[in-house]
Amino acid sequence: MKNGYPRIAIALAVYNGIQYLPQQVASILGQEGVVITLFVSVDISSDGSEAWVNQLARTDARVVVLPMGQRFGGASANFFRLLRDLDLSGFDYFGFADQDDIWAECKMARACEQLLLQRGDAYSSNVTAFWASGKQVLVYKANPQRRWDYLFESAGPGCTYLMCLKLALELQSAARNQMQSLKEVVYHDWFTYAYARAHGFKWIIDDYSGLQYRQHAGNQLGANTGFYSFMRRFNQVVSGDALNQARVIARTACGTESQSVSRLLEGRRWHLLQLALLAPQCRRTLRDRVFFFASCVWCAVIGVTGESSS
Repeated sequence: MKNGYPRIAIALAVYNGIQYLPQQVASILGQEGVVITLFVSVDISSDGSEAWVNQLARTDARVVVLPMGQRFGGASANFFRLLRDLDLSGFDYFGFADQDDIWAECKMARACEQLLLQRGDAYSSNVTAFWASGKQVLVYKANPQRRWDYLFESAGPGCTYLMCLKLALELQSAARNQMQSLKEVVYHDWFTYAYARAHGFKWIIDDYSGLQYRQHAGNQLGANTGFYSFMRRFNQVVSGDALNQARVIARTACGTESQSVSRLLEGRRWHLLQLALLAPQCRRTLRDRVFFFASCVWCAVIGVTGESSS
């Protein structure tokens, strides 16, 4: 702690983000009741993002820009680069930030407070999705955690995550030792949640929303609302991508901690039917449990088994 305030390292992955980056960075650096250091990694961009963050780092010591010139090809790879390369010594907590959101001034202080009150190791929360039209929707993520949910979903948007130093250092070690394997991981936030849960860390999901979650055409994932979102998830299931990604998460994040369920991810038809029966313990909301059950049965019937043959 510095002057009684928690010291927090925030990892910000940037790619062609200049349109929203200044507002987001201002909201991060404007956090109250904490001491923020913002670490930035910029995927090769064409909109001036690199010049903007470099100029900011020259004028604000709280901003540290990692060496540029790399092509990551996705936010997850960029975040893993940040996790691998940061010097986390001297910090109390570590968190992620997207390039296009807006943080409430008390977002980080609230997260620190809840971790202390509930004796947690990691924190995430609800968010408020908003569109340029003025539409806003609360994205509720604070449903009770289930025994195996971490194998099949994240705790919510990674931009709400805050972790204790012990967990952050373990994740950093995992990133350094598995960098090649982590290229298969599409969602860094899902990996983070899975690692924490599988290794006995206590995760807090807060029903508070301290973040305006901007929705636009460039979102990698975005709010899980509406028909388009449903069709995207359906296509991931029928293509086998969802099953493959769960298999990657189990292998890279969980090790032997969840063998009794992860063996069912081998993808054979009878495994999928067994997995369907475990739906109540694999997703947090009733809607998602029903979808999970139906998806497993559907894939078993039509033979969508991911990488393995049936």
